[in-house]
Amino acid sequence: MLVFEDLRRTYGETVALADLGGSVADGEIVAILGPSGCGKTTLLRILAGLEEPDAGRVLSDGVDLAGVPPDRRGFGLMFQDHLLFPHRTVGENVAFGLRMAGMPIDERRSRVADVMDVVGLAGMDDRSIATLSGGEQQRVALARALAPRPRLLMLDEPLGSLDRSLRERLVTELREILKELGIAAIYVTHDQDEACTIADSVVVMRAGRVEQQGTPPSVWHRPANAFVARFLGWADVADGIGIRPGGVRLDPDGDVHGIVHRIGFRGDHFVVGVTTVDGRALTTSVADTPPESGERVRLTVDADAVVQLSESEEF
Repeated sequence: MLVFEDLRRTYGETVALADLGGSVADGEIVAILGPSGCGKTTLLRILAGLEEPDAGRVLSDGVDLAGVPPDRRGFGLMFQDHLLFPHRTVGENVAFGLRMAGMPIDERRSRVADVMDVVGLAGMDDRSIATLSGGEQQRVALARALAPRPRLLMLDEPLGSLDRSLRERLVTELREILKELGIAAIYVTHDQDEACTIADSVVVMRAGRVEQQGTPPSVWHRPANAFVARFLGWADVADGIGIRPGGVRLDPDGDVHGIVHRIGFRGDHFVVGVTTVDGRALTTSVADTPPESGERVRLTVDADAVVQLSESEEF
């Protein structure tokens, strides 16, 4: 449904996109994942028509979109700063794009009612934006983006301003909504948990290039290189080897000996860093009482959790 080929964009000496290519199928949700400055937002802005590439092209159903303005591409946009109109009601905010497009009022009201029901805001048409919680305001922004029935929805860090528990709930609901409506989406984020929860396919970017693309399980279980593994949160990555989180455990009969050098609390578990007798740093977790700093311990490393990685530069 959407194809981009050899996209290149530079800002002075900085290369934001380096001959990037990819595609999105009908109904597919693609998450673009990577650290700040890797080119995620630049890619989204070019696909949406908000910026022009220095080279390359974007095609929708085989049609080159060069010169086609954002409002003629049929794509919906949703950003972290949702930019709702505070002087308008919820219903007026949702209907804004439909009214600007000249949709008759009866059809407009029907469309607004339908989409507000989908996002869980039924009956809130007359509410003031100021009376809504952060999560409700994000739902209004989503409803506004969905109201024109776009074939593709582009979301740039849409939940970044919300607390983690709310983000976790909304990202799951967002996937359900997109799948129910059959809308393809590109979801830009630096949060690997969000990307893996919402996406059919995850694209990991660095410095304007794609490091790896695949299903969330395939990327998580088999990172292409050390950069991807570290970005996904693998703590034990060194000398071309990575150990999947959960693959190291304290074991009184374990064959790896070491000394505890770090203990951190993570809410429902402790993270324990161990320096082995041969100088390696390994990480494990403990649900309740952790060993003490400086204590000698033994570990077992699950063979299935050890993955060979290609080397990559630090980020």
